[in-house]
Amino acid sequence: MDTLTRMRAFIDVVEAEGFSAAARRTGRSKALLSKYVRELEDDLGALLLNRTTRQFSLTEAGHTYYRTAADILKEIDNLADLVRENNADLKGRLRVSVPRTFVDADVGQSLIDFAKGHPEVSLEIVAEDRFVDLIEENFDLAIRITKLEDSGLIARKLSDFRVYACATADFVAKYGPLEHPQDLNRVPFIIDTNSRWHNNVRFTDTTNGSMISVAVSGPIEVNSPQATLRAARAGLGVAIIPDFIANASIQSGELVTLFDDYITKDRGIYAVYPHRRYLPAKVRSFVDFLSTWFRRQH
Repeated sequence: MDTLTRMRAFIDVVEAEGFSAAARRTGRSKALLSKYVRELEDDLGALLLNRTTRQFSLTEAGHTYYRTAADILKEIDNLADLVRENNADLKGRLRVSVPRTFVDADVGQSLIDFAKGHPEVSLEIVAEDRFVDLIEENFDLAIRITKLEDSGLIARKLSDFRVYACATADFVAKYGPLEHPQDLNRVPFIIDTNSRWHNNVRFTDTTNGSMISVAVSGPIEVNSPQATLRAARAGLGVAIIPDFIANASIQSGELVTLFDDYITKDRGIYAVYPHRRYLPAKVRSFVDFLSTWFRRQH
């Protein structure tokens, strides 16, 4: 128990970036935290922290110890959660990485509904359009909208997902006929810079499975699917838009879809999390909740 107490004190200091901040966060005295860390160093026979009057830094040994010790303590905490698992008693912080596209769309309501139904869970939503390193950046899980590729992560599919190429009927009448993806290189295109391809849009030839890459250009580039949708509805060009953002405009007839036979449907919305022996109850409950939430939408 002494080793675990010292280990936890060391991690608290590292993650708080100082003894004073760790003392405020944990409710322990600065002197006690310093004592625990010093005892841990004595036991290991290695200096873990370089201390000065104004700041501290991790030694090479400290970096090595922190990475492994953090995983060990997380497993211990997860095991405790597993033993006393009860959805009605879920507590603690849940740190989730989510694409802005997801948060800003109607499907982002799923996160709010979870928080409303689990008031004892502190849900920290970090919205950004990049693939974070869950372990290095201390995330419990991430929501990813993608064609899932092999990785060291565990993934659970929450919902099917596809994109649409769409424009207004008036735009199609003005620039049409638009029957093949290559027709895009002669018409205005609204570029969503969140796409990895930017000025080249990729489709799939249904006859042989080969990729079709089309160079595009147009009057506006923006890193927001919502703004892309507004630009398409204004008749500024063709746009590639996620289904959960475009569906309402397509169903109302405000937008029409193009090249449906050239767009693959092998993507999905996934919850991904590190492979751990003991999955925290709060993570499992969160993923189960989202899975149920999406099923109810269909």
